[in-house]
Amino acid sequence: MKKKKIGISYTETNFQNYWNWFTEADLGNEIELVELSFERNNTEDIRQCDGFVLTGGIDVEPSYYDGPQKYPHQPDTFLPERDHFEKVIYEYSQTHQIPVLGICRGMQYINILEGGKVLADIGEANQIHKKETQDKVHQVKIGHNSMLYAIIGAEHGIVNSAHHQGVNTNNLSNNLIANSYSDSSDQLIEGLEFKDKTNKSFLLAVQWHPERMKEKEVNPLSQKLKERFIEEVKKHGK
Repeated sequence: MKKKKIGISYTETNFQNYWNWFTEADLGNEIELVELSFERNNTEDIRQCDGFVLTGGIDVEPSYYDGPQKYPHQPDTFLPERDHFEKVIYEYSQTHQIPVLGICRGMQYINILEGGKVLADIGEANQIHKKETQDKVHQVKIGHNSMLYAIIGAEHGIVNSAHHQGVNTNNLSNNLIANSYSDSSDQLIEGLEFKDKTNKSFLLAVQWHPERMKEKEVNPLSQKLKERFIEEVKKHGK
């Protein structure tokens, strides 16, 4: 039997965490992982995949969302080759209705590719969200009518946080809806999914880092997300 393949986009920060998140028990004899690397530009491997994980990492180059050229906490250099490579992945996923899981930068970039923008820097909210020596931890509120709620089965949860950019309702793509918000005054969006899911494959994007949460095996905002994504990968092409 031919194995299903999950393509994980290479990131220069903590890539191994994403890879290790998918355990032998998760993959079994049915699924294998593929590293999709902007450094190797292995676009031919994209066509082999039955699911994609768009990972966290460096800020998206501002020209992709008509953003400011100078802003607080911006990287010394951007990686436009990564932005381009992941755009190819995402466009392929939508053309061929392949499941996608977006994480942190991945969520922000999906919003951009769907016509939205990001806040170049979230300002005072950095106290709650921006990683210092370790991830921040905070609550999220989950919308009742969302796919995320159907997966998690709870209105509230605890997530980890390590970002200085964000999405809010003012820069949200018209094609997406927020399924969760930060449970604080900043009202930053914590999760996205398609507004109209007709003829669309599975898409879930989250601002937190399920792959490196403490107690990720028992936190549904890591474990149940992963289980549902794997289910969708197994169904692809059937």
